[in-house]
This record gives sequence, structure tokens and C-alpha cells, in this order.
Amino acid sequence: MSAYAPITPQILSEITEAVGPGAVVRDPEKLIEFGTDATDEEHMPDLAVEATSATQVQALLRLANRHRFPVTPRGLGTGLAGGSVPLFGGVLLSLAKMNRILAIERDNLIAVVEPGVVTLDLQNAVKEEGLFYPPDPASLDTCSIGGNAATNAGGPACVKYGTTRDYILGLEAVLPSGEIIEAGVRTRKGVVGYDLRHLLLGSEGTLGVITKLILKLIPLPQAVTTMVAFFPRLTSAMETVTATLTRGHVPCAIEFLDDRCLEITRDLLPFEEARAAKAMLIIETDGVQEIIERQMEAIGEICMEQGATDVIMAPDSVKRDRIWEIRRAVSLRIEERFPLFLHEDVVVPIGKIAELVGGLRGLEGAYGMNVYSYGHAGDGNIHVNITADDRDSRDRIEEGIRDLLRRVLSMGGTISGEHGIGITKRPFLPMELTAESIRIQKQIKEIFDPNQILNPGKIFE
Repeated sequence: MSAYAPITPQILSEITEAVGPGAVVRDPEKLIEFGTDATDEEHMPDLAVEATSATQVQALLRLANRHRFPVTPRGLGTGLAGGSVPLFGGVLLSLAKMNRILAIERDNLIAVVEPGVVTLDLQNAVKEEGLFYPPDPASLDTCSIGGNAATNAGGPACVKYGTTRDYILGLEAVLPSGEIIEAGVRTRKGVVGYDLRHLLLGSEGTLGVITKLILKLIPLPQAVTTMVAFFPRLTSAMETVTATLTRGHVPCAIEFLDDRCLEITRDLLPFEEARAAKAMLIIETDGVQEIIERQMEAIGEICMEQGATDVIMAPDSVKRDRIWEIRRAVSLRIEERFPLFLHEDVVVPIGKIAELVGGLRGLEGAYGMNVYSYGHAGDGNIHVNITADDRDSRDRIEEGIRDLLRRVLSMGGTISGEHGIGITKRPFLPMELTAESIRIQKQIKEIFDPNQILNPGKIFE
């Protein structure tokens, strides 16, 4: 921390002059809010700057390089890895007010947006034009497009449509030096030079601050159909996922909840059939009505073959919305119940899902913890939520997490699917990446940010 300069009255005066007094926040209560995200990590910034233009971002980063103070970019603070927490104080750069949808070009099937646009707001805006922006993180009504880009966020639709990265054609970013670059294109193809766009996407704000995004849109599907299936065993539900995909069906979502998640949301479930179930799948298809109806019938038959006790259709929007509200309520319900709640976001090959979830109860007994699992079964992205009844058991629980991650990696998986690394997963990075890989990535950071002023302390020790 001593490598960074304190925010002296002189530096504060220069920042205020550069970005405008209306952009500077020093209110202690507001700074407390800016010092946290959706984890329990807390680090207070010395001040915050609420930018409304790329010019302000430029001016701030130029001052940071001159005076050597840290700058931590932040979207809407919904991250689950501490990626936007100002670990070394300094200036918290909020992009929440850069929230304009600059253009929706229906003929070109693109949208141009600022990073603070809420994901759901964008989806609703393009829907009015008969278009579709597929990425749908669980927090889509509270997270920002810029934050999604910084972590390459996913969501239930990934199984068919891919992640945020697949829908960003181009971007504008301010580098740590204060220089503005444009990376990517406005077209569906482009291979001119190195792909700096993909390098910046998923870099968690450590290489540059994204100030504009050019997004790919697709035609809005004509219809959507949803079903829920209940199973007496979690492994049967996971085997159903594998059978569905290997038989040529590609739903736009395949989500699962284990028995623990069903228990804490049972009062919300409008199905009597859920009372005895040990697992639930939410399966959704979209496209031409006649086609998806036949596809859903075939998937329902696969569910029954694999041992489902009940398969229930939810074709209308009211029932569908209720099901997704319940799915998105799981994390909050868990958090309300336990003083210690740690999110893990692992991915394994599709064929290994049943093996992974089947071993979770053994981890509970070995480390004295409670495990709630749910998530994107269609692409192997399992949210393993690890809880304990007291915060004093954190060291033991973190050893259990390390054991979980070892199992994931032994199956050919990865330790983070869409939450990023940030602070919370940083100690586990060497479990997956070789020393040489980490060395090269640190050198890339050094090229972009030789003074280490942009989001320091994230991803790497």
C-alpha cells in the first residue's frame, strides 16, 4: 500500500478541477456503499468519482499516473468476487451514471450503449424493436452491461446463446495511461490486428475502463415455452441434462435446483409436486411455436425416462415469470439464513456434472459445512453455495472450497465460469494456471498499466 500516494488536499483539488465538483463524492455513507459489492469484502475509498463521460475518465487516469494513486472502476456493484472493491483505497470510479443507450440500429442488428446501462433495461429496449440481447445474468435487473463485459458474465441462456463476450462486437476503452482506444468492429466479422477487444473483455477492469460498447443483437424469438421437472435424486436430474443435449436438443436454458434450494424456496413454488422432490430442472425452449412444442414434448419424454416424478408445462408468461423469480430468489434466501455464505462458480464438462454434484454431500461431512447447489446445468456451470452457522469456521470452510476446486480441476473443469477472480478467488488461481501462464499475464498487465494504478490487487497476488 505504501507504493501509492495518499489523496492529499492538492491532489483532491486537481481531481475536482479535472472531473468537475459535481462528480466528486466524499460523503462517508456513500463511500461505505462504494467500498463493497455483493460479497462481504469491504475497503473504503478515499473518495469516489461518478463519471458521466469518457473525458472525465481520461482526466482521472492521467492524474492517477502522474501522482500514483489507485483507481478502482465499478459498475453497479453486483459482483461476487470483490472485483470492484477498492482494495488500496484511492479513488473509486463509478460508471453507473454513464447509462445511456446511444443507438439501436434495427437494420444492422446492433446497439451502442454506455457501460452503466442496466442489462434488463437494454433487453426491454431492443425487444420493442423486435430484437433480442440474449445474455441474462441472474442479477440482470440490477447489473450493468459494463460489469457484465468486465467479467464476461453469462446466465441461463448460455447453453444456447453463449456469454456476454459473444455479443460485444466492439468497444471504446480508456487505458491506464489516459489514452482512448477503440477495439473490435461494428460488423459481424473482422480480423485486423490482434484482438484487443477480447483481451479487455473479462479482464475485470485491470487493463482499461470500458466507456462504450457495440453490441450484437439477433431477431426476437417468436415464442418461448417452459417446463419444470421434478426428480427423486439429483444425479437423475443431471443425467437428464446430458441425455437431452446428446440427443440433439439445445434448449435456451436448462437450470437446476437441488433439494436444499427447493427447501428454502418451497413456500414460493406453486407446485404440490415439489414437496417430495430432491431436484428440479427448469427447461426452456424458444423459436417457432410448432417446433418448440414438439421439442419440449421430446425433452419431457427424456425426463420421464431418466426417472422424473412429474413434468409440468408452464407455457404462459405469468407462470414462466414466476418460475424464474423463484430461481433468482435462491441466492438471497441462502444469504438470509447463514452468517457465513461463500459463492463458488465452477464449471465441469457436461458429462461430469452428475459426478460433481453427487460428491457434494461428502464434502459437507468432511468439512462441517452446508452446500446448496443450483445453476446452469446446460453448460456445466454449477453455483456451489457453501454456508456455515458461524463465521469462526471460515478457515475450515475455505479448505473445503480448495478440496472442491481440486475435484473440479481433476474433472477437466475450471474454478470460475462467470463471476471472475477478483479478490475472493485470487488465492486459488495457481491451482488452475501454470506459473508461466501467470507470468505472461502479469507482463500483459505491466504493458497496459506499468504504474499499477488501475484496479490493483485483483486477479493476481
